[in-house]
Amino acid sequence: MTNTDKIILITGASSGIGAATARRLAGDGHHVVAGARRKDRLDELTRRIHADGGSAEAAELDVTDPSAMTAVVEAVLSRHGRLDVLVANAGVMLLSRLGALLVPEWDRMLDVNVRGLLHGVAAALPVFERQGSGHLVTVASVGAHEVVPTSAVYSATKFAAWAITEGLRQEARPGIRVTTVSPGVTDSELADHITDRYAQEAMRAYRAAVISADSIAAAISYAIGQPPDVDVNEIVIRPAGQRPPS
Repeated sequence: MTNTDKIILITGASSGIGAATARRLAGDGHHVVAGARRKDRLDELTRRIHADGGSAEAAELDVTDPSAMTAVVEAVLSRHGRLDVLVANAGVMLLSRLGALLVPEWDRMLDVNVRGLLHGVAAALPVFERQGSGHLVTVASVGAHEVVPTSAVYSATKFAAWAITEGLRQEARPGIRVTTVSPGVTDSELADHITDRYAQEAMRAYRAAVISADSIAAAISYAIGQPPDVDVNEIVIRPAGQRPPS
């Protein structure tokens, strides 16, 4: 590795933005630790990265389990001696009307989108502070900046992710960088898990125009690739002409 190579842990790396980011950052010359629950997908992802000449490893990880998050970070430190970047990408988007009362789905979004991010901060921040350097990249959503019908709980969790990341930015010691990336409609499997029929119909129209997960990966690569004295605080990326569903 050269002095510019980084050890990067990515959560939610088994598909979508996480997988695209793993491929992009490995292609940039960094070593990627791809974390997610679906180990079979991670193994295929790392195989592809190795075939393309990149460096990567898989780490089975459920971000809702704080001890699992800590264990993965400790394993990275044991193997590589440092952790340079945490890309906190794991998230779920279970849109529904509040009147549908899908309380278990609300709880799932809180567990993954908010508590999962906090577990990542709790595991990585002490490492960054000891090192005197580190970079947290949170993948939030344009839902952090707008609420539309069916997005109340999802937007609340993504605003919380934005707020947590912004708070860390203000509190972080010199040498620690913090970035929030807020994607608009992106080609991923997030919408496939929506069960509310009203939300499903709204998303069909809303997703008429999407951008690729590779576009979000490129933005993350840009933020990570800046000189140590440059902190890209926030990037909002939408398809050209994206408007909220009516």
